[in-house]
Amino acid sequence: MKIEWAPIGVPMERRRQTFAMAFLILSFMVLSFGSYFFVAAVLYYGSLLWRTIMVIYLVYVYANHRRTHSIMDGNGWKISRNNWLFRHYRDYFPVQLVKTAELPPNKNYILASFPHGILGTGISINMGLDISKWLKLFPQVRPKVATLDQNFLTPIVRGLLRSWGLVSVWKDALVYLLTKSNDPKHKDNRDGFTSNAVAILVGGAQEALDSHPGKYILTLKNRKGFVKMAIRTGSSIVPTFSFGEVDILDQVANPPNSRVRRFQDFVKRITGISPLIPVGRGIFNYSFGFLPNRRRIVQVVGAPIDVVQSDQPDAAYVDKIHKQVIEDLEKMFAKYKDQYIPNSKQDKLIIH
Repeated sequence: MKIEWAPIGVPMERRRQTFAMAFLILSFMVLSFGSYFFVAAVLYYGSLLWRTIMVIYLVYVYANHRRTHSIMDGNGWKISRNNWLFRHYRDYFPVQLVKTAELPPNKNYILASFPHGILGTGISINMGLDISKWLKLFPQVRPKVATLDQNFLTPIVRGLLRSWGLVSVWKDALVYLLTKSNDPKHKDNRDGFTSNAVAILVGGAQEALDSHPGKYILTLKNRKGFVKMAIRTGSSIVPTFSFGEVDILDQVANPPNSRVRRFQDFVKRITGISPLIPVGRGIFNYSFGFLPNRRRIVQVVGAPIDVVQSDQPDAAYVDKIHKQVIEDLEKMFAKYKDQYIPNSKQDKLIIH
């Protein structure tokens, strides 16, 4: 394979963006796996004091998660969600945020987010790592991103996830956030924010398996849990679509019924996580590596779909709202694809 090397004369700004990307991905990879090795090493090799401290920490993590679902109220520390590193991470692609309707801060929202892609980059940057643009477009609305519950039981990593505003996708955690008061005088809203917007990547691990450049394949037809949650909590559903999300990384070919896909499906059934093998670029070359490619991502935030609150959602009403979400996504894709996808005539939206 011929390697296409990055030219020596790359502008310094682009070098800084590549550094930010490489640093974040490498750091998170090391922390995700290294934290378990670190805990095991302390428990096996550490002195009695360090073993005791580690056991106390692990018990605290488990007990705190059971009691609070590891939720950090408010927007956390500004420096952890708006800084030099994350701004360069955003500009690497770049990632943009487009507002098409108002989100009044007098109610809470579920952002039904598509597509998942390999990393869920657009939604993670706009509503997690660099929320400066979100706060300008949607003032008084706290951005939160929901992720797998087990991520908050990972030592050390859980602290980073909480500082970035990530929350568990577990039902009790979502209910806690989506039933919070919208009264400006309520003690929970002393920070000036009166609304919570929780982004859920509805397609999840299954949708990630179908992620390949130029292929917008959504897993949605049988995903109705987010609609039921919206009805139970009285939260409006906001469809949102990240154009370009699937183009930043490819993955090893895994067509349905192939050996690779069968193995991935097996692991996903056991762990809830898809074992993807991403294919991107390197730090100094454009041919292969683990870094995402520079492709623009544009997250378009649609108009809210209001629901009638009910503790026992009626099946017919759930289907009605679910159908409206699908229709709004189809309209959004048709309206904006020519504007935000290069050579969009070949791109179609497929909903499974």
